[in-house]
Amino acid sequence: MVISAEPLIYGLIFIAVLVLVEGIYLTVFGKSISLNNRVNRRLEMLEKGVGREQVLEQLRKEMGQHMKARGIPLYSILAARAQKANIAFTPTQLIVIMVVLGVVAFIGLTFGTGASLPIRIVIAAMMGIGGVFVWVNNKAKKRLAMIEEQLPDAVELMVRSLRVGHPFSSALTIVSKEVPDPLASEMGVISDEAAYGRDVGEALKSMAERLDMQDLRFLAVAVTIQQQSGGNLAEILDGLSKVIRSRFKLFRRVKAITAEAKWSGMFLSIFPIAALVGINVIQPNYYDDVKTTAYFIPACLVVAAFLVVNIFVMRTLVNIKV
Repeated sequence: MVISAEPLIYGLIFIAVLVLVEGIYLTVFGKSISLNNRVNRRLEMLEKGVGREQVLEQLRKEMGQHMKARGIPLYSILAARAQKANIAFTPTQLIVIMVVLGVVAFIGLTFGTGASLPIRIVIAAMMGIGGVFVWVNNKAKKRLAMIEEQLPDAVELMVRSLRVGHPFSSALTIVSKEVPDPLASEMGVISDEAAYGRDVGEALKSMAERLDMQDLRFLAVAVTIQQQSGGNLAEILDGLSKVIRSRFKLFRRVKAITAEAKWSGMFLSIFPIAALVGINVIQPNYYDDVKTTAYFIPACLVVAAFLVVNIFVMRTLVNIKV
């Protein structure tokens, strides 16, 4: 029995691409860019002696640079997710990284596989672009999930600050210092913008639209209404914090209930591909007897179509809207 290691090499090269892009990111921007860092990036930049205005300008540039680059070919599919992930790399740097990772993948494929030159070029390009896309998508999901989890505590901290007599702008400043990233830097930017004269409600609304988060929209609307019609903002935010926390608990409960179905759907979608790779690794000549028949290619296309349909059907079955 001859074992072919090429399918495993493809997977290892793609994993290496993901690890490499994360390593480049942390090397360029340091540990403060990590989402699980307790000292938020804004405070770390201020402690290094960077002026408040320069920090605000840098963070605002990072927050809006990706959507401004949607006109770049192929980058439009990445721009929205990169904005939500707040990737500090500029669009040009991300494109350069795609090229570098593609070259690295091509070198790995050249030395690790016996694929022809056109196949190596196509797969290397897919790994370079796909690796960056998967990395950015995972960053965006993780960042949004952390903000959703931090938001109820942040609103409750605002309520306590308002009840002891602080103005709302000071409450935002306290949140930016006491809450870890990623929410701390976001609130710090709003606090700095308010200090330079921007309307707080408008700044909150802009952040909610940029992150596309419903709970932040609730917060922006509550602050805007209070500014226009008056009222006890502490009581309004106290009720809002309870609503946000209840929504968060409901989402977690639905996620727990549907976890088994999601993993079953994922398994049923991945298992045929994993089985195909396993067969080719263990017995590379397994399909030699049927490769030359007239029905082999049409049958492969039909199976591939069923696999694609299966993925969409499984996603639809477990995607419960709340």
